[in-house]
Amino acid sequence: MSAARPWGRGLAYAVLVCAAAAYLLPIYVLVVTSMKSFAEVGLARMWAPPSGLHFSSFVQAWAGSATHRGLGPNFLNSLKLTVPATLLSAILGSMNGYVLAKWRFRGAAVVFPAILFGMFIPYQSILIPLVQTLQRMHMYGTLPGLIFVHVVYGIPITTLIFRNYYAGVPTELVEAAKIDGAGLWGIYQRIVLPLSIPAFVVAVIWQFTSIWNDFLFGVIVTSKPDVQPITVALNNLAGSFVVEWNVQMGGALLAALPTLLVYIFLGRYFMRGLMAGSLKG
Repeated sequence: MSAARPWGRGLAYAVLVCAAAAYLLPIYVLVVTSMKSFAEVGLARMWAPPSGLHFSSFVQAWAGSATHRGLGPNFLNSLKLTVPATLLSAILGSMNGYVLAKWRFRGAAVVFPAILFGMFIPYQSILIPLVQTLQRMHMYGTLPGLIFVHVVYGIPITTLIFRNYYAGVPTELVEAAKIDGAGLWGIYQRIVLPLSIPAFVVAVIWQFTSIWNDFLFGVIVTSKPDVQPITVALNNLAGSFVVEWNVQMGGALLAALPTLLVYIFLGRYFMRGLMAGSLKG
């Protein structure tokens, strides 16, 4: 049995390496195509490495050209959208989770499932009333309107994350603070909030990735190119007659860079948050 274990482990590693290689093939095509000149792009040369390191596709995708608008302004729009929407939805989810986990009230068993019900409503089914609501609020076609939409749709998942995380916080801490005269806000600010870093990391990474990569709300809510997020601008990067695949691949890498950096620098904290129980329940 012991002699068979190294062979079994080696086979498992071989299968994992092959699976990882197959998964990374599209990334390879994305990177090598973005490094090629337009003359090198084609189906016959799809797998071939570039003749050199050509960064002109990134410059053209960012700054634009005579045939298309650059991604630079839309990249900044996505930052202006994603950062406040992520922080607001995480803070509101933290407050909701705290109240639902530690301040039980009549009807809490109904309120919590009602909030979670928002996670299961297909986005496509509410687009018409969403647009009508934003028009009445005079927020349609604006970046604040898009932020509002993502905050509202982010509350169910962030509430779930924080509610399950706070369920593991000892109730004795809350009860002791009540005895000392602390109220609802005082307990949250001085006791619960300092313990919430793992849950905040999970919520922030989840929301940042979802909001940054969103296309549907971006193309429906924003109508002008100067306020659209980068995902919509990336879709508009394709030419009408000639598709410059190297420029599109360079633009795709630029659009994916923020979420990639978030997972590189915060990935280990994300796993710690998961292990801490913030997504259990």
